[in-house]
Amino acid sequence: MYHYKIEQSSEIRVKDQSDATRCPNNDPLLVTQGRESRRNVGLIRSTILAGLLAIAVALGTGAGLAANTGAQPEGPNPLEADPILVAAGDIASCSSGGDEATAALLDGLPGTIATLGDHAYDSGTPQEFANCYGPSWGGHKSRTRPTLGNHDYGTSGATGYFDYFGADAGEPGKGYYSYELGAWHIVVLNSNCSEVGGCSGGTPQEQWLRKDLAAHPTACTLAYWHHPRFSSGEKYGTNEQMTPLWQVLYEHGADVILSGHEHSYERFAPQDASGTMDFERGIRQFVVGTGGIACISLERCYRPAR
Repeated sequence: MYHYKIEQSSEIRVKDQSDATRCPNNDPLLVTQGRESRRNVGLIRSTILAGLLAIAVALGTGAGLAANTGAQPEGPNPLEADPILVAAGDIASCSSGGDEATAALLDGLPGTIATLGDHAYDSGTPQEFANCYGPSWGGHKSRTRPTLGNHDYGTSGATGYFDYFGADAGEPGKGYYSYELGAWHIVVLNSNCSEVGGCSGGTPQEQWLRKDLAAHPTACTLAYWHHPRFSSGEKYGTNEQMTPLWQVLYEHGADVILSGHEHSYERFAPQDASGTMDFERGIRQFVVGTGGIACISLERCYRPAR
């Protein structure tokens, strides 16, 4: 198993600027291979297995997160100290063994699992959930908090998805909800905008998001959905429909956004909703469409920081 250390590329490095996201109540020690330990605000680890990647975010008290690259952190194991959120999207197909490989990775990772959409290819039918997703990632169903992808809507109304995950998928017909994990507020949105009345200002989902964030004024907020607001992927790229919801999250000081859709891994420096770098208030986005559906090449599967 290989572990990817969180480190910005030279193109976006700012002297004395933390590489991780900032949550005022958290001050962890981030350990990276080949470098001395640094104090960083935020708790992020990416774990790679054979080019298939899941993100783990240690959430909660601020005890910290070590990027497990062989370097040993001082003090207690942070993976035991804080809750963990493991995330990836674009997962299972009966014609691929990739989901079995990533499910094996999950077997060794504690915590809550955030699935970033497109669970059962090609159409999210009840049969595909039962026969393709169920035998691999379905073993972790009880700790999974999903979000909807476009392939989940290959079945009208995403009924295969909602029937499979039940109450953990949010209200049928909406699919957006929130929950608490440690000291973090987690927001799950539906980026299939045409299925929920749109994603622009004043739509039901946008108004729900504003009310939800106002009701949960926590120091640290993470959101996830399927279609990435920003992506340099070769197949789908950026989705501007999510700009209004990013703006709402930005206004409320959210820290991290996770998405899938593009079958690759990519992470960005903190940005505002227009894509302008903003280390003071910006949100760091990860694209993690590496849950099991094969990448064409490792170059497409992994993209370094921009």
